Amino acid sequence: MVRVVVALGGNALNRAGGDGGWAEAGEQMRRTASVLAELVRDGHELILTHGNGPQVGALLRQNEVARREVPPRPLHVLGAETEGQIGYLIQRELTAALEAAKTPRTVVVFLSRVEVAANDPSFRTPSKPIGPYYTEEQARLLRKNEGWQLEFDRPRGGWRRVVASPVPVRWIEGEEVARFLGPGWADRFVPVVTGGGGVPVVRRRGGLEGVDAVIDKDRTAALVGTTLRADTLAIVTDVPGVAVGFGKPWERWLGDTTSDELARALAAGEFGAGSMAPKIEAVLSFLAAGGRRAVITDAPSLWRSLRGEAGTRVGPRP
Repeated sequence: MVRVVVALGGNALNRAGGDGGWAEAGEQMRRTASVLAELVRDGHELILTHGNGPQVGALLRQNEVARREVPPRPLHVLGAETEGQIGYLIQRELTAALEAAKTPRTVVVFLSRVEVAANDPSFRTPSKPIGPYYTEEQARLLRKNEGWQLEFDRPRGGWRRVVASPVPVRWIEGEEVARFLGPGWADRFVPVVTGGGGVPVVRRRGGLEGVDAVIDKDRTAALVGTTLRADTLAIVTDVPGVAVGFGKPWERWLGDTTSDELARALAAGEFGAGSMAPKIEAVLSFLAAGGRRAVITDAPSLWRSLRGEAGTRVGPRP
């Protein structure tokens, strides 16, 4: 069996240009779940994690709009809420897909905290996009009226709110989850861990306290893969692979590549800080820690990517 950590992007649940509603999320997850069920049927030991950018952004906005009637909750609490919300959706749709594939499993969701450094520089320079896309005029008004920081996403042609995205240092529950994965576990259940990058916590006064940030789920996925000794890290996003010169006349999509080639492209500024760069950094971190391979692709191409037929497929330094 091959142990694979699959990191689902928040946009795998809400399509670009959609209404962001629960019915849409269910429809999107249903499609993704059928692909995940194929991996289990093929004999992979499947571990799932997921993003929460659109969902936590929506919750944050709901809190702000309703603050005159309902006391708002901190961002780290909203992150925990999305772990439950999205975890439940994955449970529902993946359970049905596994039953349809004649490979029934129990989908188990672990509420996960992830420690970050209190002095992480991202608290001064936010870079993690959350919530929906806004027009130029909407972005101008939100800056003025709400004091938001927004950045323009050139490939998608819209503005998004950005928040702090500190680097994950330690998955608090990781060692216990690793012990939970005893002999034969993959024949019984599929774990869902560190949703939304995990609830960000810092060490203060001898304990752990939540902090307002959203950890990049791909960086945390690399930490999960290392902690749980996965062979493969699969990052699922909304594009079929990694491109250098993206959107330019010399655009080139990468198939089989190496960590060295990706590291050079990253150093050359090929990848955006709030989009592809964290995915590349996660892949490099996972491979440097002993991972065997990584893939970056979209949900429809995932099964073929793991068979070496699609997506961007990365091996360690030769």
